Amino acid sequence: MELEYISGCDDHGLSRKGCNCGHYCQLNTYDYLADIPGNEEITDLVEVQFKNTRKGYYHNTNLLPLEKGDIVAVEASPGHDIGTVTMTGKLVNLQIKRANLKNMDDIKRIYRKAKPTDMEKYNEAKAREHDTMIQSRQIAKDLGLEMKIGDVEYQGDGNKAIFYYIADGRVDFRQLIKVLAEAFHVRIEMKQIGARQEAGRIGGFGPCGRELCCATWMKNFISVNTGAARLQDLSLNPQKLAGQCAKLKCCLNYEVDQYMEASRKLSSKEIPLHSQEGDYYYFKADILSGMVTYSTDKHLAANLVTIPAKRALEIIAMNKEGNKPETLEEGGRKVPERPIDLATQEDLNRFDKKKKKKKKSSNRNKEGRKEHKEKSSTVRQQN
Repeated sequence: MELEYISGCDDHGLSRKGCNCGHYCQLNTYDYLADIPGNEEITDLVEVQFKNTRKGYYHNTNLLPLEKGDIVAVEASPGHDIGTVTMTGKLVNLQIKRANLKNMDDIKRIYRKAKPTDMEKYNEAKAREHDTMIQSRQIAKDLGLEMKIGDVEYQGDGNKAIFYYIADGRVDFRQLIKVLAEAFHVRIEMKQIGARQEAGRIGGFGPCGRELCCATWMKNFISVNTGAARLQDLSLNPQKLAGQCAKLKCCLNYEVDQYMEASRKLSSKEIPLHSQEGDYYYFKADILSGMVTYSTDKHLAANLVTIPAKRALEIIAMNKEGNKPETLEEGGRKVPERPIDLATQEDLNRFDKKKKKKKKSSNRNKEGRKEHKEKSSTVRQQN
């Protein structure tokens, strides 16, 4: 079985059948089972992606030979919609579980592969989306509704339009639907989205330099609170913790579990350490490396000592038994290395010595010239 390799993908050696490069890259999932013989025959369920981050799952009842990137016409209410196949085979069942689809009976079916006439209607409908969004914003403003229409998506046959809007509270848009239906002569569906979903639909780049997670692979948005930042010892600066959506960054949740596991190995912040030198209080900790810094003052950085968390737990156990170690550091206090003074590495008068050497060499040359002249003059007199 021949494997086709991706030319434009960062992961060299991956099968092109499993990748979605060249088609939809938003929410792309690499199908690592795409090259297994008979993978498409395991299930008739197919994942289809529409505009931006909207995806749906459909039955391939007609047993069409579908692959990633095929444009298909699927069942809609009313009419049909046009989308792109993004996954077939066994992994679709796992994607459905991840999407938390409760009622499997609501899954509709695929009609056919898109025909040229279907694509003409689809392109005509997509060309109307931007103007429709601008006009609908003005209509909502005239009606005095506190909402923002962020995007408009027309159905593939042009019979229906989905208006994505953002609002802080509940909005009575019954009058708005009537006005929009009269203005655009289509069936209207209003869909409320959050600020994170809007950022995913618009796209962009984060401060890390990579494309936004919500625009590339994230489907479910989990709430993020400041507790995740505190647990990772991050400064509670709203400008640094907020993302493009003006909410807390989703990536704050990525490493929370690892920090929670590592923080369990640290000593308590409330327990001071008693030694023969004095009492030390918790100052700061490097959670992942397991190093804890203690100070002799409760509020200031004074006589800081950094020790492993394991050593801090040993000292706490010794204090409970009534014993005090000589120093916090195991094996006695280490003498800190003196900072190297760059000015003392070489003599500051080194340039003057070179000048003196040049003077001595020049004097030797002058004496040699005098001797040569004297010898030449004696030879002339003898001749």
